[in-house]
Amino acid sequence: MERFCFLIIIFIITANVVLSIDLDTSVDDEIRKNYNSNQLVDELLPELPKILQQPREEAKPDTAEVISKQITPPRYRGIIKSGTKIPVVSETKISDTLRKGTKVTFHCKNQVYAKGAVIPAWSKFYGEVEESHSPQLSCNGGLVVLKVNSIVVNKNVTPLDAYITRADDKKIFFNNIKGKRTYWKTLWAKTGFGRNLFDRMLTLTAKLGKDGSTIILSPFPFCYGTVVLGLNTLTSPLFALFSKGGSVSIPAGTEFVIKVREDTGFYY
Repeated sequence: MERFCFLIIIFIITANVVLSIDLDTSVDDEIRKNYNSNQLVDELLPELPKILQQPREEAKPDTAEVISKQITPPRYRGIIKSGTKIPVVSETKISDTLRKGTKVTFHCKNQVYAKGAVIPAWSKFYGEVEESHSPQLSCNGGLVVLKVNSIVVNKNVTPLDAYITRADDKKIFFNNIKGKRTYWKTLWAKTGFGRNLFDRMLTLTAKLGKDGSTIILSPFPFCYGTVVLGLNTLTSPLFALFSKGGSVSIPAGTEFVIKVREDTGFYY
């Protein structure tokens, strides 16, 4: 009984203490009036020290790696003078069937000592077809006009203005790679029929002249052969006009010579 009374007394004392506590919220209300709690972090707090604001340094690469990246092989500048002729080898078959704009490729087989520069072996030369046509009537041959417009030395591409002066040991004039013009050859071939007939009639005339009984007929074969040969000779130029000339067909691996029009600086 005494224990129960003691617990009741303790409960009453504790309840009075709790009920007697009066929280003072006036300070909180004053802070809310004068300050915006949402801006405390951004505007009212002091700035971080500069040491903390600096980003973290990335791990430094290996010294040997840095040196290997900084050291690059030196580039030498050479100048190919205007008028320089460069022997090259084609990597593309050149023919009059190539259309305008078709790309063609050449390379130096050996090192070339040009005026003012040294062009390493296996340097590339790129060009394109400027004009072309197949064999035409009147015995006119095919045509290919090439322009070399760039040189590549050790992966360095440099614009170039050059043209073809020799192809397969044949001189090229005005950069026109032409098929054979076969007019005179065709003209001679077209008179073949009249010449062969005249030879046969001449042989027959000689044979008839040896026989006394047919000597009177001997002039007729000769006259016939002469007339046919004359007519064939007169008409052969007309027939030759309806014949086509030779075509252009140069296999890959053929040697060419290109000539530079303007001074060209390049790196190697």
